[in-house]
Amino acid sequence: MDTLYGQDRRSLRDIFFRAWRKHLHRQPLEGVETRVVAVAEQHPEYHTLLADPESGADHDWPPELGQTNPFLHLALHIAIDEQLAVDRPPGVRTQYLRLRAASPDDHAAQHRMMDCLGEVLWQAQRRGQPPSESDYLDCLTRLAPR
Repeated sequence: MDTLYGQDRRSLRDIFFRAWRKHLHRQPLEGVETRVVAVAEQHPEYHTLLADPESGADHDWPPELGQTNPFLHLALHIAIDEQLAVDRPPGVRTQYLRLRAASPDDHAAQHRMMDCLGEVLWQAQRRGQPPSESDYLDCLTRLAPR
């Protein structure tokens, strides 16, 4: 079974391409493919990319040029979905509910959470340490109205 964790870039992207291809051909989805398709369906701007593996399999989207990596974006949505499902880190669901109450919809609330998650992941990578759950929750707390 495929997982989104511990994969090299090409293997990770192949999971997205394969899931989308199966979805388009109405084939049964397995494991994480269900989440991949659910998140991809919320992002029509990525449908053409996901349907054409050659166009994006090795492409870079440099943030310093103001570009968003579609695969990272979709993977962050999936990570947040998984966090909310198990309330890990503890309290993330409470913070989400606060953000959700102040957002037009679930998708917008998750986008706000992504800013915090992306920052915490970037900091962890820079320090060569695991992501700080407390920094993540602190960031979400600052975003969510009390």
